[in-house]
Amino acid sequence: MAYIAEIIGVGTELLLGNIVNTDARDVSVALSRLGINVYFHTVVGDNPERLKQAVAVARSRADILITTGGLGPTYDDLTKQTLAEAFGKKLIFDEDEAEKIRGFFRDRLGRLEITENNFRQAMLPEGCVVFDNGCGTAPGCAFESDGKHVLMLPGPPRECRAMIESGMIPYLKRLAGDEIFSHNIHIFGLGESAAEAKLRDIMERSSNPTLAPYAKDAETMLRVTARAESREAADALMLPVIEHVKATLGDAVYGVDTDSLENTVISLLRGRGMTIAAAESCTGGLLAKRLTDIPGASRAFLGGITAYTNEAKTALAGAPVETVERYGAVSRETAEALARGARERLRADLGIGITGVAGPGADDVGNPEGRVFISLSSADALVTRALDLYYDRERIRIAAASHALDMARRYLTGVPV
Repeated sequence: MAYIAEIIGVGTELLLGNIVNTDARDVSVALSRLGINVYFHTVVGDNPERLKQAVAVARSRADILITTGGLGPTYDDLTKQTLAEAFGKKLIFDEDEAEKIRGFFRDRLGRLEITENNFRQAMLPEGCVVFDNGCGTAPGCAFESDGKHVLMLPGPPRECRAMIESGMIPYLKRLAGDEIFSHNIHIFGLGESAAEAKLRDIMERSSNPTLAPYAKDAETMLRVTARAESREAADALMLPVIEHVKATLGDAVYGVDTDSLENTVISLLRGRGMTIAAAESCTGGLLAKRLTDIPGASRAFLGGITAYTNEAKTALAGAPVETVERYGAVSRETAEALARGARERLRADLGIGITGVAGPGADDVGNPEGRVFISLSSADALVTRALDLYYDRERIRIAAASHALDMARRYLTGVPV
């Protein structure tokens, strides 16, 4: 049976935008792994009447109702009371859960005095399955009523994530049967619509596995998803699709299930015992930041120079004064000088130089917003990309850093840069 779930986030702070509803995302990800469809996310404030209305709607269109939030000790934590009433369940005081609350205060907080309202959390719907809260005091729970499965999870993200794994997934695995598994194919240099056009036939005729494109910052991802009884069976279904995509899109594919372009570049450099350095102007150190986000990057990334002014380009990155004066700060020649300077000054195998106009607007000599030059220097090559990027300042900087990483990735894998 294909189950349909609805997630109801409870909390006025969600409606006010004070916090982001990461619980719904985490629950959805877990449900997709189980092959359970999520058709609706609902958010409702700490109001029992509005929560009852949301539950009534969800009950009419979903087999599984999952709430997050509203299980705590204060007067506005009304999820259990409201759902118990909606499904005709009595709330029963659970002494075992009360003792766990006492133990949490005693052992974790070093407090023996507990205000009475904390024991409201030990009131649970009769006949429910209790989900232990290893990170806090509010237990979650699940029960079935009239063919509907109701699960209640705590709101704090750390507690919710832990209970998803320890409570929700084991409970729902008994219902779901087959599980859903996915692989992500990462692409650079080919937009979402272009990738979809090349792969439309296989997307349209495939039902298990499926293939779907997703636009990301300056790149594209294709997700291959299969429903099967095991990871091995799902992989057997997905492998031919993955190979077809790689054959169709060629060197635009930079990895499968890799975290990022920067992770790919660091892995390639480390695997070859090579190093890289950068001199950045318009990206302001973003390339260096992305590389150093990777643990262990120091074995491959030797350092970066943020050469934002012309003086910094010449004094720090070693770009000849005459080059910058003759061709301008935003030019192929200056990008090449920055790449050579970064490589030589930091004694790296590869050097990256980036210069351009991130905007808003053109620069003082008429280079338009989004014009960027990126060079890669090695002992045997000097390659430059001239780009006209678009959207806003942040997007231009992200795209420029990604192009630099793609150039390094291509050089290291022996495909055209």
